[in-house]
Amino acid sequence: MEQNAEHKKAPILNHKAYLYLTEFFSGMSVMAVELGASRLLAPYFSSSQIVWTIIIGTIMIAMALGNYFGGKSADKDPDPDRLYKRILISAVWIAAIPFIGKLVILGVSALLIVTVSTNLLIWASFIVCMVLFVFPLFLLGTVTPSLVKYTTDSLNDNGRTVGTLGAFNTIGSIIGTFAPTFITIPAVGTAVTFLIFSGVLLLLALVYFISSHRCRIRCAVCTVLFIGFCISGTALGFAFWEKSLAYEGESVYNYLQVKDSDEKTVLSTNVLFGVQSIYMKNGGLSGLYYDTAMAAPLMSAGGEKSELLILGMGTGTYAKQCLSCFPDMQAEGVEIDSKITDLAYEYFQLDRNIKVTEYDGRAYLEALRAKRRSGEDKRYDVIMVDAYQDITIPFQMSTREFFTLVKESLRDGGVMVVNMNMRSDGEDGINEYLADTVSEVFSQVYSADVIGSTNRELFASNSEDMLATLSQNTEKLQRADLIDLMDSISRRLIRYESKNRILTDDKAPVELLGMRAIDKIISEELEYYKKKFKEEGISGLLG
Repeated sequence: MEQNAEHKKAPILNHKAYLYLTEFFSGMSVMAVELGASRLLAPYFSSSQIVWTIIIGTIMIAMALGNYFGGKSADKDPDPDRLYKRILISAVWIAAIPFIGKLVILGVSALLIVTVSTNLLIWASFIVCMVLFVFPLFLLGTVTPSLVKYTTDSLNDNGRTVGTLGAFNTIGSIIGTFAPTFITIPAVGTAVTFLIFSGVLLLLALVYFISSHRCRIRCAVCTVLFIGFCISGTALGFAFWEKSLAYEGESVYNYLQVKDSDEKTVLSTNVLFGVQSIYMKNGGLSGLYYDTAMAAPLMSAGGEKSELLILGMGTGTYAKQCLSCFPDMQAEGVEIDSKITDLAYEYFQLDRNIKVTEYDGRAYLEALRAKRRSGEDKRYDVIMVDAYQDITIPFQMSTREFFTLVKESLRDGGVMVVNMNMRSDGEDGINEYLADTVSEVFSQVYSADVIGSTNRELFASNSEDMLATLSQNTEKLQRADLIDLMDSISRRLIRYESKNRILTDDKAPVELLGMRAIDKIISEELEYYKKKFKEEGISGLLG
């Protein structure tokens, strides 16, 4: 009788349909927030499996606490008003995330810079998740147990009722998984995605309270806050402190940022992890790892007439630089993110005659293997593997099986060059594991550190003459800058001796290895800021 009396306060609940819709939209919003969280954090902390684990873990904690509290609250006071107030609050909180979230991320990062010595990215992403996402998802976690209380009339139909609620929640979760990834984030971005799904929750609560003629002031305040966050959240970019970006946007795979100056154009796919592609407007060398990687064609049997394949084409920096220095070369690339290719044509002057295939790098090599089996023998003199971003190393492109595919796609005397972003000098560093794995496939493996950066280039071949070939081809060069560059690279080349730490498709802990390497790099970089803070306080950091 008490439950029915409560339902009379809100005529819209006289039928269970609205309760089922509440379950549907709450399940949809939880998944949308989870996917939005990964996109919000990725430009700052990467999109590695470690960050995903932290996101999923904190959200599951929030949902578990919400389930417990929601059930206990519904038993104590079975008033639907309490549930829809919680939905109202969660809607406003989620709407605030695109604006407040970026400030929280920078604030937490700044705090940890002077307080934490190791695992900064792990601590930062965990604290940010706890601050931003636990509370609203705790509130949404109360939905299911509360609705079970409101929809169950008797023990005779409680199984069917709970099953129907579960079905609505699951269907909503499915839509909330696919819609952000394939529709809203590519079309309107992460910020608007948060606002769309928070708007759905807000509307759900407003309809309930308007139908029951209660909480009008609360509803009005929440609506005004929502509108305010809609305006502020979409106005604040990921790198909001940058005032001269030529482009900032998102694709299915990446956050994308283009900076343009008189000397160069730069693409970054992360806010905190530097340059992914560069275009030097004077046509000269980049000064980055691309220069070191240019030794690969001269190590190969093809020399200046090599046929080049780039896995991870980006905006085509390496291809353009090779073709500029070696006009007789042929180059093509594989790039999974078509938006990056669009930016390459718009901002980086990529020649449209250079073939770019929109595909995953490993899948492309698998397709080449299938073609060879059918009689089409397509191979290359040089294959550049440039698909590693900060700690986001695709495990499927770091294993023995992958490098075997690369070897099979090379001609006799061919060379593979791998750009390894994070220089690690420990016994168990990510570069050592990668080099050991490459050594399992190729008999000749050499590495060269890139001057002035943390990058390291790995050159591999089954030709014992690769260094002699480099020397011979260098002697034929006409450009003095290229001769000096090749001489410098030759002096830096170190023969790699394997210790048999092999990454396989079954076991490739690249995220943990990468996190360890980047944590070391960050710790070294932070020493300057910690010293500054110790000597001058917060004013020194701000300065």
